[in-house]
Amino acid sequence: MPIFEYACQDCGHEFETLVRSSAHAEQPECPRCHSVQLARKLSVFATAASGAARVPALADGPPGPCGTCGHPGGPGSCALPD
Repeated sequence: MPIFEYACQDCGHEFETLVRSSAHAEQPECPRCHSVQLARKLSVFATAASGAARVPALADGPPGPCGTCGHPGGPGSCALPD
């Protein structure tokens, strides 16, 4: 059963709910105010990878750009605080 995310257009509450079948599904309602005026949100999903995550070694080359400011010298080369 898919999980859908909704935002209530009446009270602004965001929630997720299980939807059994789109053909026979009842209209979900906001658990806070019971409104059916809902906007379905774009959901992102996570995946689990088997095995350990790969950590780049220094032999892989120089570090990439700083994630904070984009400085090509890599992390720690900018003056912005972490």
